[in-house]
Amino acid sequence: MTMHFRVEGIDQHYGSAQVLRQVAFEIAPGECVAVLGRNGAGKTTLLKCLMGVLPVSRGRVMVDDTEITGWSPNRRSARGLAYVPQGREIFAELTVAENIEAAARAHGTFGTALVEDTIALFPVLTQMWRRPGGALSGGQQQQLAIARALVTKPSLLILDEPTEGIQPNVVAAIRDVLASFKGKISLLLVEQYLDFAMSLADAFVVLSRGGVVEADRMESSSRELLQRHIAI
Repeated sequence: MTMHFRVEGIDQHYGSAQVLRQVAFEIAPGECVAVLGRNGAGKTTLLKCLMGVLPVSRGRVMVDDTEITGWSPNRRSARGLAYVPQGREIFAELTVAENIEAAARAHGTFGTALVEDTIALFPVLTQMWRRPGGALSGGQQQQLAIARALVTKPSLLILDEPTEGIQPNVVAAIRDVLASFKGKISLLLVEQYLDFAMSLADAFVVLSRGGVVEADRMESSSRELLQRHIAI
């Protein structure tokens, strides 16, 4: 199940400091949008606002024809938004199985084929099934975090730097899994690894100092243009 997701003129403040300025874009059903920009551009803050972790100062967040701007994170999750944050934030003391079970039970998918099919996408999780999440490598934890999000049966999957600190073969595996969901769910991706973003995204938004400075379809842009926006 997909959704039409719209961000309309979002502002966000930390005290008197404005972090986001009139951010606006949309994600068509089943498409992937990449949010690009240098460190400190406001990308993670934007994702936290979209999930309700941080409040917005102005603007609207829309799912289809419903405004969700004031909704709590758990209500957004129930509506079909799933979030894989930077740093993964798995439950380190719980086993892989318990991490998956916690998410699946909260969304009514525990014991269904959806959970089995999701785990099959990440064979390493079966091997590590009874190990604590904190004992997994960084790449294994990232796969667990993505699987945990997918068992909630999302309509929009939001990922913050999914390739950060991950070895190339795991990056490739994650890319293949996400690509398999294109057209089935919508994806919002914050990513510094440009080749990874370009291989998945249908469109992009570039943030600089909290505002959108470039936005277009991916096929209408070039690697050189995008690289200039994210290079240090």
